[in-house]
Amino acid sequence: MTRTSSTRRHGIGIFQTLRMTTIFGATAAALLAAAATPALAAGTLRIGMTASDIPLTTGQTDQGGEGQRFMGYTVYNSLIEWDLSKADKPSSLIPSLATSWQVDPTDKSKWVFKLRDGVKFHDGSAFDADAVVWNLDKLLKTDAPQFDKRQAAQGKSRIPAVVSYKAIDPQTVEIVTNTPDATLPYQISWILISSPTNWEKQGKSWDTVAQKPSGTGPWKMESGFTPRERAELTPNKDYWDKARVPKLDKLVLIPLPEPNTRVAAIRSGQVDWIEAPAPDSVKSLKEAGFKIITNSYPHNWTWHLSRIEGSPWNDIRVRKAANLAVDRDGLNELLGGLSVPAQGYMPPGHQWFGKPTFKVEYNVEEAKKLMKEAGYGPDKPLKTKVIISSSGSGQMLPLQMNEYIQQTLAEVGINIEYEVMDWNTVINVWRAGAKDPSAKGATAINYSYFIQDPFTAMIRQSQCKLAPPTGTNWGYYCDKDMDALFDKVRNTFDPVEQDKVMQQVHEKYVNDALFLIVTHDVNPRAMTTKVKGFVQAQNWFQDFSTITLDP
Repeated sequence: MTRTSSTRRHGIGIFQTLRMTTIFGATAAALLAAAATPALAAGTLRIGMTASDIPLTTGQTDQGGEGQRFMGYTVYNSLIEWDLSKADKPSSLIPSLATSWQVDPTDKSKWVFKLRDGVKFHDGSAFDADAVVWNLDKLLKTDAPQFDKRQAAQGKSRIPAVVSYKAIDPQTVEIVTNTPDATLPYQISWILISSPTNWEKQGKSWDTVAQKPSGTGPWKMESGFTPRERAELTPNKDYWDKARVPKLDKLVLIPLPEPNTRVAAIRSGQVDWIEAPAPDSVKSLKEAGFKIITNSYPHNWTWHLSRIEGSPWNDIRVRKAANLAVDRDGLNELLGGLSVPAQGYMPPGHQWFGKPTFKVEYNVEEAKKLMKEAGYGPDKPLKTKVIISSSGSGQMLPLQMNEYIQQTLAEVGINIEYEVMDWNTVINVWRAGAKDPSAKGATAINYSYFIQDPFTAMIRQSQCKLAPPTGTNWGYYCDKDMDALFDKVRNTFDPVEQDKVMQQVHEKYVNDALFLIVTHDVNPRAMTTKVKGFVQAQNWFQDFSTITLDP
């Protein structure tokens, strides 16, 4: 089989890349101007994010996983969080604002959370069970005075199992799920707790709170916030976990959505650290003395396929043909080796991988055969539209990668038109679903996923009852056999047995070609040698408390 040159593919489609650079040119210039501000202290770390805006600051962040990374677990805490202290093994859930949690042995839809005593919000008010209830109302109770549409849009779909909750006493909260659900702790880990007292003091206005938020996290944001330009975080010296009081004087977040702009910023000393450097810059960055940090983490890069009436992806032959048409090794070359070519929805060797029978590989002849069986060919290509982002958390290099895929699919008779959107807009379209007008008739959406827990990895994308607006089953996929497996996962509270069920789920994902499965990221970052003490966890989130800067 002849492999098409990745270099040739990389050179095609440059018009689109130039067009997007033009669109973001003015923004990039403004952001670089902001980035050029000198460090205010020897211990000021300036980070160039891939997001095009500062994540929502009021509690429940936007901008995907990057928002939670930089404005979530910094300023805020959840009841349950991830252990981010190790680089050599996958993260696990650990206590945070809750010291323990357990399911009622007689009623597995009822959970009890014991809360940490003595925790204070940044404004000095006390954290307790009433604050937890208030924050859940903020997301779920539309008639609550503190209900916030923007935060609810980010948080409600994270906890679809929750039907009721109450404070038992100041240090105890009960949460009830609609059915027994062993994945609730993972769901709760996404819900961040903001201060009710601060909301009252700020005139009960979330717009005002955005300028001076108050969480319980290791970092505070008290000033230096300019949308689309910068946010400045300072240490919470009174943080309840003394081992995680930040060592830096300041953490400055700067949106730099274009990869070459990020590279220029770190080369010129305008930032100390960038997320996702352009792959073709990695070698020269290393030669110039910068550190390139990578690690495996729970990530996949896919196209989520519409299964509504009239979608071409309802035909399994088309779905399999698309998966066979992608040259993943060639794409890895384009990415400078900074990816793990996919063999399934989960990475190779994962405990949930199982033994799928459909082999995800590059096989143009078989793809063409399947397309012919489906009624397509050189004289009758399949034409459809796909939504992609211009940048964003976990999206790697979406413009270049999608241009590459566009060309590989064209070789087997799948002609793709792209609808390019800002990352946060893509997130909103993803939550709205394939039937929503915001999808503009697209039959697929390029969306990278956090795949560390059963609920976030698979259930919320594919369970029948979690189609929008209830959840994020964007394509309205619905299969009774898959739902039965999901129900079994949610009713299996033993982790070893749950892994066995997840293997069956993954086998069905791959064998039915539910997604266009492409690659897994290795989470590259570039930083100056001044940055010390950073441990890159195998997680979407990272701990900035341990970092110091050499003078």
